[in-house]
Amino acid sequence: MRLSFLLAVLLLQRFLFADGPQDNIPGKVRPIPAKGVEVPADKKEKMASGLAELKSAIDALRQKKDAFAHDLLPDVEIFYRAVHDGLKYQEFLKENEIEQAFKLLETGKQRAADLAQGKAPWATQTGLVARGFVSKLDNSVQPYGVWIPESYSFSGAQKYRTDFWFHGRAEHLTEGNFLALRMKGKDQIEVYNPKDTIVVYPYARYCNANKFAGEVDTLEALAEAQRRYRIDEERISSRGFSMGGAAAWHIAVHYADRWFAANPGAGFSETPRFLDVFQNEKLSPTPWEKKLWNMYDCDKWALNLTQCPTIAYSGANDKQKQAADVMVEACAERGIELVHIVAPNTAHKVEPEAGKLIERRMEALARNGRNRVPRSVDFETYTLKYNRMNWVVVDGLGEHWERAEVRAKITGDSSVTATTVNVTDLSFVMEPGDCPLSMTEPVTISIDGQKIKQAPRPLSDRSWRVSLHLEGKKWKLGARTGDGLRKRHDLQGPIDDALMQPFIFVKPTGTPANELAGKWAAAELERAIEHWRRHFRGYAIVKEDTAVTDDDIASRNLILWGDPGSNAIIKRISDKLPVRWDAKNIIVGKQAFDAAQHAAILVAPNPLNPKRYVVLNSSFTFREFAYLNNARQVSMLPDWAVVDLREAPGTIRPGRIAAAGFFDEQWNVKEPRD
Repeated sequence: MRLSFLLAVLLLQRFLFADGPQDNIPGKVRPIPAKGVEVPADKKEKMASGLAELKSAIDALRQKKDAFAHDLLPDVEIFYRAVHDGLKYQEFLKENEIEQAFKLLETGKQRAADLAQGKAPWATQTGLVARGFVSKLDNSVQPYGVWIPESYSFSGAQKYRTDFWFHGRAEHLTEGNFLALRMKGKDQIEVYNPKDTIVVYPYARYCNANKFAGEVDTLEALAEAQRRYRIDEERISSRGFSMGGAAAWHIAVHYADRWFAANPGAGFSETPRFLDVFQNEKLSPTPWEKKLWNMYDCDKWALNLTQCPTIAYSGANDKQKQAADVMVEACAERGIELVHIVAPNTAHKVEPEAGKLIERRMEALARNGRNRVPRSVDFETYTLKYNRMNWVVVDGLGEHWERAEVRAKITGDSSVTATTVNVTDLSFVMEPGDCPLSMTEPVTISIDGQKIKQAPRPLSDRSWRVSLHLEGKKWKLGARTGDGLRKRHDLQGPIDDALMQPFIFVKPTGTPANELAGKWAAAELERAIEHWRRHFRGYAIVKEDTAVTDDDIASRNLILWGDPGSNAIIKRISDKLPVRWDAKNIIVGKQAFDAAQHAAILVAPNPLNPKRYVVLNSSFTFREFAYLNNARQVSMLPDWAVVDLREAPGTIRPGRIAAAGFFDEQWNVKEPRD
């Protein structure tokens, strides 16, 4: 165990410090993951035979009318996928990974044989266990790992503290390497050695600091672990080191009300300052890029740590101490004194004595668990993507990507006080059993100096919900109604958000209105399919435009490729989108672009189903250059863009961006300000 742990740490550090001046050149981007070794012909044949055998066993289990086997089948499929992809895409990065693949095949075959007999011994196993689930995004099977303590009772009722542990940057961390590590090494959390604690290790779709699809994977892995094990919902923490520390910061500030504590170590906490220090990279962002940093720059969200006790860790000699230093500064600006434990004479690792000190504090915080219904909630956000903190729900913003704030307090048995900034729609929501307000008196709400009497009382199950909206400068009771499309939670942009929900790539079958746009869209679609697998480790669902069903429109976001001439669905909705596109022109507000030399990219509510997105001609918007450093992996395009096709796509952009911007809160084009 100790040897495997040290090897894992050495590998982590090797890949972590691979970044350098050579990774600041967009025209010379090394592939990530790297191309692997050639599998010798005899071993390739043997591996293909083993894959066929395992696939046959999986197919047989899938055909059985056996709910037990179907439920646990992803725990088998993860092994097939890991070996299949390693072989198909040449992703065995070292010779020893070939032999490792054979061991993974044997594990998969043994699990399949157990399931065929109605058994699943790994499901009641303590220690390290590799498991899987089917992702809602693209129906791909994804792995995750757990550590189940020896003290865990599979037959009891006790619930257990659980630590999320987010892995560090590891460009070699294919599915196969992740599974192998999750069955033999505990990673750096072993230094902390939390007692009687379940540890959940999300794969998070490879190497993205648990952002975008990695963020979705993280929450899906937790939901699966909660389904499989008795996890105490009041005692779950957000922890990680290096890139995992960056993930811990992000998960802590954006979902602060879900954790009893956060413990980020090293990593990064924002984009521009980190890249300056760590990569010596001076950024010159476009206006929309700078605004979009507000999505994942954790220092902008530091107020939310009032809801999540946090213990930061750094080595004194670690360049990545910068991440916690930034957060100390941001917290201080909001009146929070952040606990930052710094190990002297320590580089990029968790020092054992500091680890013991941190774990004693974590144990103390775990005794009380999270505060489900704090009497006061301080919340800041920049987007309705992250719109809830405890019992405060922001339903509408004055303007996206500008700072919004709610400070709310329960001030009496029947009174609540709140102040807001850049908020137009607001709800207070307490679940059954949670509301401490009197059930026999109407609630008085004082908001932004205005007093609203006779708000609804809590119900007899001690639940409470009240909504308010702003009309002019006056707050009114009730949710806003009858004013058409508005940006709302999970329908607010930017483009990347559409790939954080179930989606389909829709391929055109018609003739492009303009040859240049047609060739560009076809190439970008092929690239999107490849890079969804390469970087976010999934298989995009692809359908032709003529094969899209009503169920697809109802249940998934449609990522449409082509133009109104080539794609039947684009043609069907083109006159209902905020950007108009025909054979001659692309019209964005008062701007017109020659359609023979330009293409449109956008995200908007789907006119065929306004509860889902439609996207034109874009997958996730960061490209290969961003793969070289996780702090670069941020949204690169806003709600819409026009691409000048006379410049070839590169490793940063899909061509020259002739114009780009955000739609307003009603999904209309914003005209430039004079």
